[in-house]
Amino acid sequence: MGRALAASLLIVFGTAQAPVALAQSQLPMMGDGAEMTTSAERKLGDRIIRELYRDPDYIDDAVLQEYVQGLFQALVQAAQERGELSPELQERFAWQILLGRDRTVNAFALPGGYFGVHLGLIGVVGTRDELASVLAHELSHVTQRHIARLMAQQGRQTPLMLGAMILGALAAAKNPAAAQAMMVGGQALAVQNQLNFSRDMEREADRVGFGLMQPAGFAPQGFVGMFDKLQQANRINDNGSWPYLRSHPLTTQRIADMHSRIPQGAAAPAPATLEHLMMAARARVLMRPGVDTWRQWVAEPQDAGFSARPLAQRVPAWYAATLAAVQLGNMAAARQSLRGLQADVRGDAAAARQARLLGAELELAAGDAPAALTYLQDSVVAGAEKKAGAPMGRPEMLLRTQALLRTGAAADMAGPLQTWVTSHPGDATAWQLLAQAWQQQKQPLRAVRAEAEAQVARYDYAAAVDRFKAGQDLARRGGAAADHIEASIIDTRLRAVQSLLKEQAAER
Repeated sequence: MGRALAASLLIVFGTAQAPVALAQSQLPMMGDGAEMTTSAERKLGDRIIRELYRDPDYIDDAVLQEYVQGLFQALVQAAQERGELSPELQERFAWQILLGRDRTVNAFALPGGYFGVHLGLIGVVGTRDELASVLAHELSHVTQRHIARLMAQQGRQTPLMLGAMILGALAAAKNPAAAQAMMVGGQALAVQNQLNFSRDMEREADRVGFGLMQPAGFAPQGFVGMFDKLQQANRINDNGSWPYLRSHPLTTQRIADMHSRIPQGAAAPAPATLEHLMMAARARVLMRPGVDTWRQWVAEPQDAGFSARPLAQRVPAWYAATLAAVQLGNMAAARQSLRGLQADVRGDAAAARQARLLGAELELAAGDAPAALTYLQDSVVAGAEKKAGAPMGRPEMLLRTQALLRTGAAADMAGPLQTWVTSHPGDATAWQLLAQAWQQQKQPLRAVRAEAEAQVARYDYAAAVDRFKAGQDLARRGGAAADHIEASIIDTRLRAVQSLLKEQAAER
């Protein structure tokens, strides 16, 4: 039963489509979701995310993560300014994007302000506006408390069972046949009832999400473009690569409403940026389509007439060729394609930055850390981080740390990493690199604490407790030479995480 109901839950949580707007005061309300507190919803989301972190499809790609999260944060800020996002929700929820290597075209909202985006989606959207429309729609599911409302319908289920149902829904998205086989008898009626309710939610998310686009700096036509893509895919036999066409069936009313909200004579949106085209190419390569496909992409720039293609076609082709060659271990071909890419993006600051990051990634894969550092010397920072006064963006910081670790000079990055994790305590990758930097500085106690904090960031409290206890043992063996301040921090954090572990165990 849980798996069948999970499939119905995915109708609401699972997939971005795109949509339509009005101010919240003009929207019909479907209940306030008060039956489930924001704290309880966040805890449920944390439980689900803990499992997703263990999924081999989960990928922390700093470049794509920064790009998608940057679009998302602009929408979150717009929601806050328009009054769609309450201060309580903003404080309590995570507002975090998780990337999945899955090739299917999908995105979904989860309890507690977590959002999943498959690389398959990033790889097919034509512009940043289309991608933003997907994120705006999913964001609106959360700000309108759709998840809490659905939970109220499942009020007899325990949070643990609800979490299992949602995880089952996400698993079913990868194996639709298994989910379909479960939808029989009375369970099918329950699924249909929730489908009807979710259609109201979809229309509300359409309207609210559409209203966020322009204030966030995106062209509302991105919704139209995304709907057109969905409609076109709907006309073709679904081969499983568009799972939300099953969980979010398009209706003629939604499509008509979408098109009607674009004023006649509205200016055409700007074409896709080179940076977006590069990010879409990156997503396609990292989906691991297979060695044969990678080889085709590596060879594409050698095709006759390639140089005569428009820039918007050459740039993503160069990028895909470079990254695919890196995946294949063909560094000579990668460097050759990178040179072509650099020549074509000269003059576009955002695209040139992505080319430099790709160059650093290439040289790290080739084992040439000094060359990687050369690419990072002139790196510029993404807009959000630059405004905050950060010395470098997250991709630069992580790549630079990896390079310096190989040269034995990671001490230079311990300070920036420590500053970063202070404001981003949930960044497990940064904590792990900080642990390596401190280990290289011969500060083993700090290194062990950072390893423990990396486990906390992934909600693996049992593993974190083990590392904190290892730190305590190390401090005791250090005697008078021990770092007593660090030992005190470890003691305090151990008690806090042990308490979280007990709560986690009580939920089982």
